[in-house]
Amino acid sequence: MIKKQLAIWAVCLTLFLVPLHVVAAEVLPGAQGKSYETFFTGTDSSLTGTSSRQQFFEIMDYWNVQDLKINLHFQISQITEDQLSSVTLSLNGSPFYTFRPSLGNNGEQQLIIPAPKGFLKQGTNTLSIQGYLRTKITDDQLCTIDNTPDNWLHLFNTSSVSVVYTPKALTGGISDFSKRFSGIDMVKGGKSLLAVPENATGVELEAASYALSGYAKANTVNDRTIALLPYRSDTVQDKEAVVLVAMYDRLPANLKAAITASEDMGTHAIIQLVNKDTRPTLVVTSRDENLLIKAGRLLSNGQLTRQISSDLKVVGDTTEVATPPFALSSNITFTESGDKLTGPYHQEQTYFVSLPSNRSIADAGKISLDLRYAQNLDFDRAMVTVSINDTPIGSKKLNRELANGDTLNLAIPQNLNISGNFSVKVAFDLEVTNAICTPNTEQMPWAYIGKDSMMHLNTKDRTDLLFNNYPYPFLRDGVYNHVAIVLPQMLDDYTFRSVSNVINLLGQYADGNTGDIQFYQDNVNADRLKNNNIIAIGSYKDNKVIRDSNDKLYFKYNTDGTRITSNEKMSIEDSYGGEIGTLQLIESPFAAGRGMLAITGVSSDDYYVASRLLATEKDKWKVFGDGVVADKDGNVSAYRFKTVSGAEKDSAVQQVLERGDVLGFVVATVLVIALVLVSLILLLRKHMKKRGDKRET
Repeated sequence: MIKKQLAIWAVCLTLFLVPLHVVAAEVLPGAQGKSYETFFTGTDSSLTGTSSRQQFFEIMDYWNVQDLKINLHFQISQITEDQLSSVTLSLNGSPFYTFRPSLGNNGEQQLIIPAPKGFLKQGTNTLSIQGYLRTKITDDQLCTIDNTPDNWLHLFNTSSVSVVYTPKALTGGISDFSKRFSGIDMVKGGKSLLAVPENATGVELEAASYALSGYAKANTVNDRTIALLPYRSDTVQDKEAVVLVAMYDRLPANLKAAITASEDMGTHAIIQLVNKDTRPTLVVTSRDENLLIKAGRLLSNGQLTRQISSDLKVVGDTTEVATPPFALSSNITFTESGDKLTGPYHQEQTYFVSLPSNRSIADAGKISLDLRYAQNLDFDRAMVTVSINDTPIGSKKLNRELANGDTLNLAIPQNLNISGNFSVKVAFDLEVTNAICTPNTEQMPWAYIGKDSMMHLNTKDRTDLLFNNYPYPFLRDGVYNHVAIVLPQMLDDYTFRSVSNVINLLGQYADGNTGDIQFYQDNVNADRLKNNNIIAIGSYKDNKVIRDSNDKLYFKYNTDGTRITSNEKMSIEDSYGGEIGTLQLIESPFAAGRGMLAITGVSSDDYYVASRLLATEKDKWKVFGDGVVADKDGNVSAYRFKTVSGAEKDSAVQQVLERGDVLGFVVATVLVIALVLVSLILLLRKHMKKRGDKRET
């Protein structure tokens, strides 16, 4: 009797748990893997009708994946027909799980779904969530017309993809180490450190900054940075990968003993991976300052770093480390082999275009699309729309007669005000005739974007000294633009972290390693700063450059530097003025045509708070205008003070020289005018000669 009751309770418990739609992941026996969770990006999103949502996540090539789970947190429309609606999950195009959403708990549910590891690939993976949501049923259950706004499934951004993995052994030398150093798990967990000796010299900081720029460029985590700190036992104790940049005579004894010193450190620099089995450390060192800087530049060249499979790289005077020179093409191809979109209703293809941050779209640009599409569309409603950064720039109705070879040519509006990287989205509305009674299939209808599709793009330089254009003026056309970083003479960890924040974001935008970053103490001679764009980090009391520029700052210090005072834009209470940090982008006090960024506050922890706004792409949007105040509670206030905010506008001649199409037209016009003038002169001479001959007779 007791066994029978236990069986009944077990069945009841099973029936109770099934509606929760929570599928437990299999636990691998003896597994002690690490876990990395990728949350759904951005804000909450929704599916309607038969739409789909894609989520991207990374699998590093040094991971041995043990387990993969999809954690879904969502809510469906309360009037959904749960026996007709379904949601299908696909991984890299292969479906692996389908379920019917439940109406319990007001339609809100959480699912934990195991996903097959066999569908994974190294690099970027795509999780697709395809909804088939119905809210109405007729007596015959056939041709039903749903009201689309009612057919919704809301995905909360607490949804995620969870990966359990164990790291592979480090066997690939400097290349393998570098991948791990800027890997998503290492950066997210704060396990990477780029270090310099305590009381680092300007040369050591310069070389370390180049190396940090390269690793920051490879970092794909948009809300975390790689730390730059002095090499001490407390800063390295919890790290799993360390890069140390130091002059040879300043290396710690244990690392000096571990490296290969067979090369003459006065004529070579070495980059060597040591302690691979304990705490992998990449040592960058030399006795020659120029060679140490050159080794740092090599690490900022991602193409070269990925090719070094050994544990040791020797850098000499003849070693080539420079990245290829920047070349901006005015003709940009969207796809090399063409892109096909399938399925009814709204389908999108997005292309990303890279531009240096100081470049913006100029006039006379155009987009030319080569299109083909199915002939079973409802051509009264089918259309294609093109958007730049989600701003529509034009549409076209699809045409049955042109289905096998159509084109779309659109002018790029002049008022988009877009600079730096941007996206171009081609969206098709593939409406089908009698769609109400047409079975849903992913293979029809279809549209195709041909490989001849392209953008003709004209750009212009943006020289306004505003945070809207940051990182200009410190980067120009993808390289460091004569940057001088002026620091206090005594550096604490907050100052190091402030430098780290600045270099991390600049490195994200840097495309080349041929520009210059130089470090100075605040007692530097003013002549050394005349040709530079300056980043001054420190307080009124410990940075002379900031103190001497106080009258030019928008947020000024009081006479003894104990607080920041009110101005025409912001009232600042006395005690509050001693607890805030500021970012101020002003014209350089040392030379016209250059800029200065002051990262300052009464204490180092105050200006460190401000520097975090310029550390990651995640927070950069909060910074605009030319003066910003931040406090430790997360409050940020941005203002614009300058009315004229940049260098002189390019002359008409300069603008013509930068525009190849206009230059060609001008040259052709000048040649035609010249030929006409020469012809007129010759005719005039001939006419005058004839008149002279007549007078002689």
